[in-house]
Amino acid sequence: MSSPNPQTRALFSQLPEASWQGLLAVDRTWQRVRSGQMPSKTVVQTDSMLLEKEPRYDVLIAGGTLGVFIGATLARRGWRVLLLERGRFEGRVQEWNISSPDLEQLVRLHLLTSAELAEITTSSFNPLRVAFGSHYSLWVRDVLNLGVSPRQLLALLGEKFLAWGGHIREYQGFEQVYIHPNGVRVQTQDQEYTGRLFLDAMGHFSPVVAQARRGTKPDGVCLVVGTCAQGFVQQEQADLLVSFTPTRNQCQYFWEAFPAADGRTTYLFTYLDAHPSRPSLVELFEEYCTLLPEYQGVPLDQLRFLRALYGLFPSYRTALVYGWDRVLPVGDAAGMQSPLSFGGFGALLRHLPRWELALDLALHSDRLDRASLAKLQPYQPNLAVTWLFQRAMSVAPQGIPPERINLLLSTVFAQMEALGPQVLMPFLRDVVQFRGLTQTLLRTAVADPQLIAQTVAQLGVAQVVGWLGHYLALGTYTGLVRLSDPLYEPMHKFLAHPFPHWHFDWTVQRQNWLWGAGLEEESRHQ
Repeated sequence: MSSPNPQTRALFSQLPEASWQGLLAVDRTWQRVRSGQMPSKTVVQTDSMLLEKEPRYDVLIAGGTLGVFIGATLARRGWRVLLLERGRFEGRVQEWNISSPDLEQLVRLHLLTSAELAEITTSSFNPLRVAFGSHYSLWVRDVLNLGVSPRQLLALLGEKFLAWGGHIREYQGFEQVYIHPNGVRVQTQDQEYTGRLFLDAMGHFSPVVAQARRGTKPDGVCLVVGTCAQGFVQQEQADLLVSFTPTRNQCQYFWEAFPAADGRTTYLFTYLDAHPSRPSLVELFEEYCTLLPEYQGVPLDQLRFLRALYGLFPSYRTALVYGWDRVLPVGDAAGMQSPLSFGGFGALLRHLPRWELALDLALHSDRLDRASLAKLQPYQPNLAVTWLFQRAMSVAPQGIPPERINLLLSTVFAQMEALGPQVLMPFLRDVVQFRGLTQTLLRTAVADPQLIAQTVAQLGVAQVVGWLGHYLALGTYTGLVRLSDPLYEPMHKFLAHPFPHWHFDWTVQRQNWLWGAGLEEESRHQ
């Protein structure tokens, strides 16, 4: 790998050496993804022998940073939960940005109080800009406009988790899981733990995911680089989705900028496939350093950099379903985020009510076989339809006209804005709904049929035809939600006690329709 340019060297000279080494480590992973050489080893094995003793825990969770959220919901319900963390159990310094409705899930699920939520919210800002070159600009409010301290949040939730009877073991990195007919046995580097169910919360590059995927390349990748720095002009407004350049280096660059408790965070991200010709993360960071002064209107030498940020977020067209009993992926390991988003904290909170209820029912009714757990990893058409959007925001290796993506996004967002906040705001929060999508497509086709024809040609007829199946499924799921609305509560009560297996199936199916239609917020009223 060639040495970085002077601007990048100057930036990293202000940071600990570990920041640069961390970037190189993630870049090596990205190189393996592009070359199709992701390492994989057998970490899940089955054993036909019964565990000698009753499992000590109901649930074992590997991956503490996000696993504690699911662990806390289950511990609060009385289940015996053990959280295994490879290092120290603590959150990072850099804030998580999130929208208020998603963050308030923690209050609705009785994990935090409103006062505690205010305590861990370190920044709040409005408005936020959406802009694409000189073609379109819009200001919105209350989307990703809160900054939350992961360190404070995990410390607070960890205390509650322990108070509810949960257990945390630090420096216990996952090594192996053995599946027995009556439980699981998890091996760390120096200990062994038994439970009824194992939850994999180890993220996109979990060794369990690697074994299940068998080296399959991701269908899409989001590369992200950025920094938190001081020296910017003080302002409370933020950027949600901004592009100010045409395509460069086979990429369309998008930017975000958020006020932080100790400075200002700026991100550069781009959507790609995993073709070997795609740029490295170091090259993307060099582009970030080149363009940041133009983006923020401040020379690099006037900034004091506090942290460097970088990540690689793969996504797949199909949900990952593990082929084992008693093992379930959650969070980023499950791949249940939109291909347009980074996943992580926000995506997990969105699915947390679904996982809490379904896992509680699965444990009560002992539905821990692979077929039952597969129902917790369902096909979700509202995520599937966004694959075409991700492709439209990516540059094919053969290239496209430099302003094509900016023009397309400008046209689409103008139509959503005209349709009103009931269409625009869900989309900005990565929630796609059938009615809003249909209205947007029709208006966009009328507004600029030539641009739509060019985009279809760019994507390919086969991709568009395949997408139509997901679009029709989104409409079907929406209809099923509406048809089942009056039936849900009576069936829920009728099946609850005499028919626990049917109760599990009905409840999980109803959840899958809600989340699959992008109507999960309606579950809060049931």
